[in-house]
Amino acid sequence: MLSLLKKLTTGLPAPAEPAAEKVDPYMLGLHDAMLSGWFNQQTGELFTGFPVTPEDTLLDVGCGDGGNVHYCAMRGAKIIIADIDAAKVEATRQRLSDTPAREVECHVTDCNPLPIADATATRVVSTEVIEHVDDPAQFLAELVRVGQPGALYLLSVPHPSSEDLQKDIAAPEYFRKPNHIRIISEEQFKAMVSEAGLEVLSHSQYGFYWSMWMLLFWEAKVDFSNPDHPLLKHWADTWQAVLNSPRGVQIKQALDAVVAKSQVIIARKPGALS
Repeated sequence: MLSLLKKLTTGLPAPAEPAAEKVDPYMLGLHDAMLSGWFNQQTGELFTGFPVTPEDTLLDVGCGDGGNVHYCAMRGAKIIIADIDAAKVEATRQRLSDTPAREVECHVTDCNPLPIADATATRVVSTEVIEHVDDPAQFLAELVRVGQPGALYLLSVPHPSSEDLQKDIAAPEYFRKPNHIRIISEEQFKAMVSEAGLEVLSHSQYGFYWSMWMLLFWEAKVDFSNPDHPLLKHWADTWQAVLNSPRGVQIKQALDAVVAKSQVIIARKPGALS
């Protein structure tokens, strides 16, 4: 669901909690993600352990609708975006045009290879992309190549706990190219990143809310652009009530640890930033 979060983050600062009488499932998902460490306005971290400053050059590979880079552009960083979808690249370029980003550079590319010079970026982001690509090792090698020594990396893929739940419920195309062509275990994810030459600094997971929402979404047979169905409404209402309860965040954390939508690695390229 990171693609949805990317879209929703346009226009930060963070939204207020959804009104009790009408819960927007996507805005609730954004609020849930922020509770998990995304888009921290106080610390300047895109995700916990991944600060972004005006001095950074940040590359987002598979930028999608641009929510991640919008947050980073608002921090004043130089932004480089790359995606195979020309329409998304153009939409993101327009979205970033009124931000205080130091510079915005755009590439339409399949990332094999990336049209970016060696040791360009101090921050590299690629969320929910590796599960789509034919050769993860080659893809990660390109990400490592374009990062400066000492660069930080924010990488995410779907968590197998959620993917396994959806196997017999999701639409068949969900697990076919160009969508998810592999399920990546925690051990495999860490090994991929380490074997690419990066030092894994943290590995976390989140998104029980989205895992359950997706199960109900397939059953509801509605469109992402208009997820209007009683199943989805009742689930969003329930999750909002959980988060509003005295131990709501604690309950969320316990459930995120059991069935998570995504797993996130923060990693570092050996060496020191120039």
